Amino acid sequence: MITITYVTITYNAAAVLDRTLDSVLCQDYPHIHHLIIDGASTDDTLAKVADYTTRSNAADNGHDVQLISEPDGGIYDAMNKGLRSATGDYVCFLNAGDSLPAADTVSRIVEAVDQQAGGQLPAVLYGDTDIVDAEGRFLHHRRLQPPERLTWRSFRHGMLVCHQAFYARTDFAMANPFNLNYRYSADVDWCIRVMKQADHEQVPMLNLHAVVAHYLKEGTTTQHHRDSLAERFNVMRTHYGLFTTLVMHAWFVVRAVFVK
Repeated sequence: MITITYVTITYNAAAVLDRTLDSVLCQDYPHIHHLIIDGASTDDTLAKVADYTTRSNAADNGHDVQLISEPDGGIYDAMNKGLRSATGDYVCFLNAGDSLPAADTVSRIVEAVDQQAGGQLPAVLYGDTDIVDAEGRFLHHRRLQPPERLTWRSFRHGMLVCHQAFYARTDFAMANPFNLNYRYSADVDWCIRVMKQADHEQVPMLNLHAVVAHYLKEGTTTQHHRDSLAERFNVMRTHYGLFTTLVMHAWFVVRAVFVK
């Protein structure tokens, strides 16, 4: 049976953590490893994780919950800790405030792999994302939509799949740790590098054709929008070259002005 590792990064995240934990707890699929990587929180985060662990054990749902709480070097350092501790066939980063849409989300993901993968585990499973507010209320579908066929070149057009809806096969994920030189956009770089390896090894990627993540609008990248855009430009220039990156950013400007 396919096992999925969810990695949740927390630091003083008590205000938004319940929805994330509850969305994993209620999954009807048993083979889930949930890693909470905490940066030594001083609020009620750890108490909430302890309560969640107790409830998960009492539910006897087959889930394995693991907490690591210690100081770290920032969100991507914490995400690398999660990669090193992942045990599932796939790893997905579901950070504090983000959530799984329904109790059968993981079951439907695994069913899609069983039905469509033809016996080979795809390098990446990817799906759609809905944007929610701090109360978990639906705001809108994510503007950027995943293509029918995803390749590493797809991200020339922007991050068409957010990392909450990007399930990387664990061997590919571990082979491509997050680049700590980036503060806000290492997830974009990571996704591209994972997909590059998949392309090099000719391992397919699978479109799940479903909303598989609810993304909290006011995340770290949103709060540091200007710095994030500068980093994303550098990420794209590294992978696609300066000329292509300039052309695509010119199109981004046109799209922002004229396309509603």
